[in-house]
Amino acid sequence: MGYQKMNNETEKKIIMPNFLIIGAAKSGTSAIYHYLKQHPQIYMSPIKEPYFFAFEGEKLNFQGPGVTINHSSITDIESYRNLFQGVSDEVAIGEASTAYLYVPKAPTLIRQYVPNIKLIAILRNPVDRAYSSFMHLIRDQQEPITDFAQALKAEESRIQNNWGFLYRYQDIGFYSGQLKRYFEKFDRSQIKVYLYDDFKNDPVSLLQDICSFLNVDENFKPDMSIKRNVSGVPRNRLLQNFLAKKPSPLKSLLKTFIPYSVGDKIRGYLLSKNLAKTELQPQIRKQLLQVYREDILKTQDLIGRDLSKWLD
Repeated sequence: MGYQKMNNETEKKIIMPNFLIIGAAKSGTSAIYHYLKQHPQIYMSPIKEPYFFAFEGEKLNFQGPGVTINHSSITDIESYRNLFQGVSDEVAIGEASTAYLYVPKAPTLIRQYVPNIKLIAILRNPVDRAYSSFMHLIRDQQEPITDFAQALKAEESRIQNNWGFLYRYQDIGFYSGQLKRYFEKFDRSQIKVYLYDDFKNDPVSLLQDICSFLNVDENFKPDMSIKRNVSGVPRNRLLQNFLAKKPSPLKSLLKTFIPYSVGDKIRGYLLSKNLAKTELQPQIRKQLLQVYREDILKTQDLIGRDLSKWLD
């Protein structure tokens, strides 16, 4: 009797998420992840993008400079469940893996494991999303081609050579087919599709709507002072490397004097101020708009939102 009681007490709880942020990449998902993480009724996985439902059972071998997805992804169910062992009395339990929208097998696996899941997608103008992804890799010195037009021309060969998803600038932006896979597997009431424009114009209202969807207190206001995962060209490469790269003795020393919350704000502020924005060349924008035009119209019909501004 005593052994059985001890065994039951030490047995791990089996907890799975009840909501997922499925993408798209470079559409504000990092910021939303961090805002939701502050909510006392929401538990977000300690790893933002475990990618389990995209790569379950796979041995990953993505190519490209600086690709970390091969080692950071979680591909077995036991390790994935361990991400949620810290759950106590939170109402909403989630994670945010942007590959779920793009990878064809993800909706099937999600339905298999968590059929009653709630799904959140944030869509960004696919042209702006593509350029932001490019600038993200330029920022991190992981894009060997510094001209966006030339990087677009290299995309097809990169896909054939299995480069990481961030390098698939154009391909990730065809949302209609990606969303359709989810609409075919899940009831519409389980899916919320937002626009990045809504997030930029009124982030508080969008977060309140997400909280309402997740059945948690929508009056909670997170600290939004830190900009997350901003793309751009570093004004000072040494400062960028110091702030964004691996731990160093100086960083460890500073942590002993500066509380984490304060240090995180300072780091976020310096990172955003150190990045210079660059504009996409008009001819490339026009070229990409023609590529995306038909899919934008299909997406518009699919989600019931006016996307005509994306075609300007």
